[in-house]
Amino acid sequence: MERRKFIKYSALGAGTVLLPAALSCNQSAGKQDKSGFVPISQQQKPLAIAMWDFSWILRHHRYGEFEDWDRVLEGLADRGYNAIRMDAMPQLVASDSDGSIIEEFRCVKDGWTPSLWGNDYTTSIRPREALLEFLPKCKKYGIRVGLATWFMEHGTGRKDVFSEEGGLKRAWKETLDFLDQHDLLDNVIYVDLLNEYPFWHGYDWLKEGLNRRGNIKQFKMNNPEANLPDFDIEKSGGFNQLQQFFYKEFISDLILSFKDDYPQLDFFASLDSGMPLGNIDISQFSALDYHIWFAHHGTIPGLSQINTRDQNQDLGSIYNKLQTHWKNNKEFLIDWMDQRLTTISGVAALHQIPCGNTEGWGPIFWFDHPELDWRWVKESAEIGIELALKHSNYKFLCTSNFTHPQFAGMWEDIAWHREMTGMIKG
Repeated sequence: MERRKFIKYSALGAGTVLLPAALSCNQSAGKQDKSGFVPISQQQKPLAIAMWDFSWILRHHRYGEFEDWDRVLEGLADRGYNAIRMDAMPQLVASDSDGSIIEEFRCVKDGWTPSLWGNDYTTSIRPREALLEFLPKCKKYGIRVGLATWFMEHGTGRKDVFSEEGGLKRAWKETLDFLDQHDLLDNVIYVDLLNEYPFWHGYDWLKEGLNRRGNIKQFKMNNPEANLPDFDIEKSGGFNQLQQFFYKEFISDLILSFKDDYPQLDFFASLDSGMPLGNIDISQFSALDYHIWFAHHGTIPGLSQINTRDQNQDLGSIYNKLQTHWKNNKEFLIDWMDQRLTTISGVAALHQIPCGNTEGWGPIFWFDHPELDWRWVKESAEIGIELALKHSNYKFLCTSNFTHPQFAGMWEDIAWHREMTGMIKG
């Protein structure tokens, strides 16, 4: 069984052939809901999607930018967005290991460095109750929902579901069952089972499994019953072949199990630019959400310094150097982004699924500061969106990582958002 699966994944990962991006995305033909709702795999026109992560709930308190959900959802719709990607908090919705439901969690804020996303203060949240209130409001304002998770503890101290072998599946199964019982799945365009797979998430069991396979020889000695074939010890994309086999098998089996339970829903795991597309099996994905930023080129100076939010730095000087580099290398960087997006589109076309980007374009981290501004963030977004829209299978696009009301410098430029979302929606 293990050897058979290895052969399948090896064949899929070898020598990707790029097909024209205009290929129709027909993997899920006939999946349109009776109510007229269309999942992401069947969208005809691109969606303007905002990455709202876990801020929607962790900043939903007095003094929080998401205090009034009606106001911010109405504001998002006014800016032209018609979809969001949000953390459904499955790790906190799911029952405890003994089957008991925890209705309220205290989320402790560690330190006073400003949070870009999530809670700036220690706060308490009620995830189940919040979903029951928030999701109908999204529908009310014409905002479609992509459910996602970063699977983070958020200072709650919860451990059980994070270390269970089946913790991710149990959390999502209980969450989807809960939403289904309350008729709240009819506005869900997809389920992103784990953020930026297999890197940037808090599912400890998966990370530990990858670490145990870091030494192929030692793993075989410790697990003689595994009956694994010989693997090349060289790494690609940060992982050796045994690790790649492990994470490909895990996500494919997970998606297949959910397709059986919820055939009307679209499932995938989002990826980021650190994952070579030849190293991941996306044959079971309903869509390809591949996050990419100009920052990932690795040459733009000052980004790591800006990310620290250290107030002792001369951010004005750092930003000026960044702007100079951008101006002098813009043509080269645009060509790099163009090639990357063409590759992503081609891989999606090969599997006849749509592609999109719910996080991306210029910097990964940015914030409001007197010595910074949002010009580069906006310009890089304009370029990235235009390049993506050259490909007809790009069906959901963000404008940046900063479409939340806590980023006042971006949020307040309503005209710019309308221009970008109008371009995306066509």
